[in-house]
Amino acid sequence: MKKYVLAALGGTVAGVLVTTQVAQPLIAQEQTKSASVYEQLDLFGDIFERIRSQYVEPVETDKLIEAAINGMLTSLDPHSSYLPPNDFDDMQVQTRGEFGGLGIEVTQQDGFVKVVSPMDDTPADAAGIQSGDFITAVDGESLSGIPLDEAVEKMRGPVGSEIIITVVREGTAEPFDVSIIRDTIKLVAVRSRLVGGHTIVLRVTTFNDQTMPGVEEELKAKIEEVGGMDNVNGIVLDLRNNPGGLLTQAIKVSDAFLEQGEIVSTRGRNPQDNERYNATAGDLIGGKPMVVLINGGSASASEIVAGALQDHQRAIVVGTKSFGKGSVQTVVPVRGDGAMRLTTARYYTPSGRSIQALGVAPDIIVQQPQVDPQATGEDEDDSILPERSESSLRGVLSNDSMSDEEREQLEAERALVEETAKLRDEDYQLAYAVDILKGLAVVNHRP
Repeated sequence: MKKYVLAALGGTVAGVLVTTQVAQPLIAQEQTKSASVYEQLDLFGDIFERIRSQYVEPVETDKLIEAAINGMLTSLDPHSSYLPPNDFDDMQVQTRGEFGGLGIEVTQQDGFVKVVSPMDDTPADAAGIQSGDFITAVDGESLSGIPLDEAVEKMRGPVGSEIIITVVREGTAEPFDVSIIRDTIKLVAVRSRLVGGHTIVLRVTTFNDQTMPGVEEELKAKIEEVGGMDNVNGIVLDLRNNPGGLLTQAIKVSDAFLEQGEIVSTRGRNPQDNERYNATAGDLIGGKPMVVLINGGSASASEIVAGALQDHQRAIVVGTKSFGKGSVQTVVPVRGDGAMRLTTARYYTPSGRSIQALGVAPDIIVQQPQVDPQATGEDEDDSILPERSESSLRGVLSNDSMSDEEREQLEAERALVEETAKLRDEDYQLAYAVDILKGLAVVNHRP
């Protein structure tokens, strides 16, 4: 008994000694650090006063301080920044789905402005701007080396005004200019269509306040149109060129197709701030097969959804590797009606993988064929004879094994197959996704 007490006492004494010996240097280090910080702040004050009093032209002190704050934040990573009051207002409006501009999501890479994705049905989309393009100049003025927020500000302007951006594109030998007319951007977060009579395609363009209500409304409408869930063979969730948005909406959309389990976790600097978000019971499509489409323009919230559905083997992910933005930004209002956008955490998929700078890798890689804008089809050989078959022969023997009603049904089914085949010329990746669901339906004896 005494041995145990002595061992415990010895341990306590040793602990006190170690603490006493280490504490003094630590306190000294903290005091040194504090002194160093104050010295640096004094240095900032000296430089600020020198600029204000001796710069060749008068400067606005509020603009100077704002630039200093923004420089401090942007030095951390590409997604941290200061939002002046006007930019903060714009950001709040964007999450509600309507704002003015070109309709592109951009980031900064190696000092250049890079397009994450153009938004559907916007001036940038109509002008042919692509994910991965670099914007090097605006109206002839170079963007090289300037902060991202300043570059974005140069691209803003009155609705109806023209802007000429210079674009560098991989695979194109020379930079080229693109003229775009600024417009009011009204984002429709979710669109839907029926393909092949039995496949519902949900096109989600952004994650804002409209996204989850849009998913529910579009799904309900298309299920009713096809005559009930029994006539649906699967869902294609199209997240291509979706730059992300609200984390809460990404969680809700993921939860809509999962019965249980983790959706995403966020891990920050302090363990007590870590969060884990789990699915609740209820699948909007009752376990029907899913394909998720992604590409290099799918970022942030899009990657959360794709990663969650992939890790739970709830969906087959098709397309090309996503953008790889696996960090969480917290927007904190600050004095003066502005805000600070600060990276506070990384997010992780249910399997524990971070996609930061790596992206979500699709289960099946499908490249979208590049369409040559110069191709007109005029060189096609018009002399090719139409396809011949038994039914095209004169005096063909009739098929007596089918009634007229059965024949009409067969013709309708063939028309749906041909519709999907034509889709390959319009959107090869989407056609591939639809074919996967059709194949699963055949295997599982679904419609």
